[in-house]
Amino acid sequence: MVDDASEWGSLRSEFALLAKHLDERALRLVAGARAVALGEGGVTVLHRATGIARSTIQRGVSDLQEGALALGRVRRDGAGPKPAIDKQPLLLAELDALVHPYTRGDPMSELRWTTKSTAKLRDELAARGFTASAPTVSKYLKMLGYSLQAPSKTREGKDHPDRDAQFQHINRQSAIFMALGQPVVSVDTKKKELIGNFHRAGQEWQPTGEPEEVNTHDFPDKKLGKVVPYGVYDVANNKGWVNVGIDHDTAEFAVESLRRWWQEDGRIDYSGAGSLLVCGDSGGSNGARVRLWKLELQRFATESGLTITVAHFPPGTSKWNKIEHRLFSQITMNMRGRPLTTREVAVSVIGSTTTRTGLRVKAALDPRLYEKGRKVTNDEMSTISEQRNSFQGLWNYTIHPGGRGASAEA
Repeated sequence: MVDDASEWGSLRSEFALLAKHLDERALRLVAGARAVALGEGGVTVLHRATGIARSTIQRGVSDLQEGALALGRVRRDGAGPKPAIDKQPLLLAELDALVHPYTRGDPMSELRWTTKSTAKLRDELAARGFTASAPTVSKYLKMLGYSLQAPSKTREGKDHPDRDAQFQHINRQSAIFMALGQPVVSVDTKKKELIGNFHRAGQEWQPTGEPEEVNTHDFPDKKLGKVVPYGVYDVANNKGWVNVGIDHDTAEFAVESLRRWWQEDGRIDYSGAGSLLVCGDSGGSNGARVRLWKLELQRFATESGLTITVAHFPPGTSKWNKIEHRLFSQITMNMRGRPLTTREVAVSVIGSTTTRTGLRVKAALDPRLYEKGRKVTNDEMSTISEQRNSFQGLWNYTIHPGGRGASAEA
């Protein structure tokens, strides 16, 4: 036992020094060992001399008797302070309520983001009687599905009054088609890419002092020109097909890209399928008002036997098209810092794109030339078997195989 003040002071100094160098578990074990060495009443003596909690010293004694913890662990499972949400059950709901009025979100995604800082949210929670540090707020925001992001250019024009309703319609249609085992694809044209020894943004690992040399100016090579990647993204299978054209981005080229996807992948992955849902922008080569798009879709429907349903995104919302962030963004990252010196290199780079979430991409060169400005007559339009949906028929319609002319609204 400790009998005089000098020994008490020695114990106090000893543990004050140890506390600077030992973690929680090691200090607890040393305290437990010393208490055992002090004999009967050792826990009380050590507590009074050092200020270490009785419970901590007793746990040290127990740990010594029960054996070592797993390597790297400081506490046993379930030990330590309880999470803030366990002590304050309403904390998550209050945090979500604080953020929600300031939340902007992509209607096609579960991702949401907040414009409030974690420090401000911490202070507002404190004003409502909740205790949580800024790092804790950050952790719970991620748990709720939020992330702090920089501003993004998402507004492309005036909102259409049926914008949100169209997103909901596309979601419902997609869910129905996938539940029935029918293919759902997202389509669009990626920006044209210069072919030649041109600079590309981004960096790739190279030997120090040996960067890849490229042309000083980005004047298009008259012989190689550009390539036009048109993508077809299979939503259910997380697979991409890219038809790499060398000519104009026309509606005929867009449907040919769909046709090549179906022949190469679609009819194999969806053997026995009788219908196809195509989700695309309202403008461009697959625009809702493009006559040639519908005429070529009719030909494809008749050839394949597929009933093709089309759902266009509202004007000014092309960024929400799944192909943009599921396929094209990944292809762009795969292209970083790599000059597309030939068309074959472009096809290879696009086709080698993968992600950790399982994205697979195929690409092929389309050497055909497509006539620009091709007109479709009223007689040709009358052959299209188009059935418009009762909701926004311009954006939502179905084309049946055979081409028997327009039918009633769905």
